[in-house]
Amino acid sequence: MRQTLRNRIIEVCNEKVAKKGDNVGLSFHAFFANKNDNPELLMEAVGWWIETQQLDHFEKAINIKMMVEKGL
Repeated sequence: MRQTLRNRIIEVCNEKVAKKGDNVGLSFHAFFANKNDNPELLMEAVGWWIETQQLDHFEKAINIKMMVEKGL
């Protein structure tokens, strides 16, 4: 996964946890605007989320952040 996407995921996870607490869940859609302005990056996130990690639609933000920081 490219570093810009890793940075964005960590940033969003930090924001969500700060606003809603440790139990907040999110999906890969949380990392993108409501428009499809970067389909290549979106597909990279989807591939990591669904194919590589086999995650459910919603996962805890703290778990996602931990996986990204560990390079999983």
